[in-house]
Amino acid sequence: MIKQYCFLFLAAHWVLLSAAQTNSSAKTVLKNYYPPANNWEHRTPESVGLNADKVKQAVDTAKFYESKNPRNMEINHYQTFGKEPFGEGIGPFEERGNQTGIIVYKGYMIASWGDVTKCDMTHSVTKSFLSTVVGLAVDKGLIASTQDIVAHYVPPIELYNQSSINRPAELFGQPQLLHPFETPHNSTITWETMLRQTSDWEGTLWGKPDWADRPDADASKWHNRKRNEQGTVYEYNDVRVNALALATTSVWRKPLPQVLKQYIMDPIGASNTWRWTGYRSAWIVLDGQPVQSVSGGGHWGGGMFIHAEDMARFGLLTLRKGKWNDQQLLSEKWIKEATTPTSVKKDYGYMNWFLNVDGQLLPSAPNSAFMHIGNGNNVIYVDPKNDLVVVLRWIDSKGIDKTIQQILASLN
Repeated sequence: MIKQYCFLFLAAHWVLLSAAQTNSSAKTVLKNYYPPANNWEHRTPESVGLNADKVKQAVDTAKFYESKNPRNMEINHYQTFGKEPFGEGIGPFEERGNQTGIIVYKGYMIASWGDVTKCDMTHSVTKSFLSTVVGLAVDKGLIASTQDIVAHYVPPIELYNQSSINRPAELFGQPQLLHPFETPHNSTITWETMLRQTSDWEGTLWGKPDWADRPDADASKWHNRKRNEQGTVYEYNDVRVNALALATTSVWRKPLPQVLKQYIMDPIGASNTWRWTGYRSAWIVLDGQPVQSVSGGGHWGGGMFIHAEDMARFGLLTLRKGKWNDQQLLSEKWIKEATTPTSVKKDYGYMNWFLNVDGQLLPSAPNSAFMHIGNGNNVIYVDPKNDLVVVLRWIDSKGIDKTIQQILASLN
C-alpha cells in the first residue's frame, strides 16, 4: 500500500512538473515571437490569458470614437491647416478608410478591425520613421554625434526643375543653390535640437516659411520676432521637420524611403505597399539624379502612406528596443535617447515619440508607455511593461485613453 501511494504521489508530481514546464515554455515562446513576413499569427484573447469580453469592449469603444472629420484628406486639410498662410496643398492626399485598429500582445495579433491592409496617410507618425533613418545614420557612423552641427553635413543643394533650364533675367546674380543652414542662427543648430523640435530653424523651404506653420496670432511677429536659442523652446513645426529630412537625405546620398526599406521595413517583414512621399516641389539633384526630399508628415499633403499591420510591426520593433529576431536593427542606445525627454518638453523625446511622463498623456497607461502620434488621429501605442502594441487609426482624441484603459483591463 505504501509503495502504491508513493507511486501515485510521484506520478502526480511528475504531471504537475511537466505542466509547469509546458506553461513556462509557452510563456517564453509568447514573449519572443516576431511575426514573419506575410504571416502574422493570430491568437484568441483567451489563449494568451486575456479577458475576451474586455477586448471586445475595447474594440467597440474604438469604433464608437471614430473621427468625425472629413474622410477626404484634401477637404480636411482645407478645413484646418489649409487656412494658414501659404497653406496650399503641394503633396498627395487620399480618402481615408474606416476606423481601424490592431492589438498585439507578446508579439501575437489578438484582435484587429477595420481596413488593416488599406494604405492611408499616417500624417505625423511619419516623423518617427524620419527620426529612425537619422538614428540609422548615427548607428552607422554617417553622423558622428547628434551633438554635431547639421550645417557641417549639408553642402549647397541644387534644386531640380527640368522645365526651367534657362534662368530668367530677373534672377541674374541671385543664389542658384539652396543653403538651408547658412544663416547665423541656423549655422549653429545641432541634430539633437532638430530631432527634439527645439531648434527654432528659420527660413522658407518648398515654398513654406517657418512662421506660416501654426502661425502666431500676432501677425507682427511673423517676420520680426527674436530667434530663440536652440534647445530652449519647443515648437511643433513641419517646415523644420522637412529641413531635417533634407539634411538627412544629404547624409545618406540617396532617397530616404530606400534607406528605410533596406534597413528597417524589409527586415521586420513589412509589406511592399507602403510609400513615403514628399511634395511636388521638393526635388533636388543628387549625384546627377533627381531625388525627392520626402516630408515628415501630411502637413500640405504627402508623408507616409501605410497600412495598420505595417504600423504595428514598426511599433513592435520599438517595443523590443530596436531588435527583430536576432538582429539589432536600431541600437538600444538610440531607442533610449528617443524616449528620453528634456526639461523644455517633458513628454517628448525625439520626433515623434510622445512619452507618458507621470501619466499625463494617457492617465490609464503605465508611465513607461509611449506613442507615435499623427493627425487623424493615427496612433501606435507601445507599452513595454505589458508587452503590448496597439494601433488606432482615425480615432477621436477622447477615445484613445478609454480604449487603452479597457485593453489593459483585459490583461487582469
